[in-house]
Amino acid sequence: MKISPSHFQRGFTLLESLVALAILAIALTAVLRATGASTRHVDDLRQRLLADWVAQNRLALHAGRGDWLPVGSQQGVEVQAGLQFFWDEKISSTPNPAFRRIEVSIASAEQPQHTLRHLSGYLVQFPRQ
Repeated sequence: MKISPSHFQRGFTLLESLVALAILAIALTAVLRATGASTRHVDDLRQRLLADWVAQNRLALHAGRGDWLPVGSQQGVEVQAGLQFFWDEKISSTPNPAFRRIEVSIASAEQPQHTLRHLSGYLVQFPRQ
């Protein structure tokens, strides 16, 4: 018994090709979403790192100068790595009159209502000589 060449299939049917393309499209969409989320996540981490540096710089500035800030609040703007950040410092008294608590909050210029970093520390009043 001889089999003729017309009984063998050559290539894929149209339905098989469409199913393969649909699977490929779904897989590529998932890859693109993951890549986009990763890119946004890296940008958020960079902003938070820079905001942390701004907060640490504010505390180090006061400690280095030996500032004795009045109880209250003060705000300002600082640029770090080309990005603008708003800082807000709240100074409060403590039970020990030689210490003041300082809380520094940092927000980006694009979203001033969203705090990127909150850091607190203490200022010490050294006796003047």
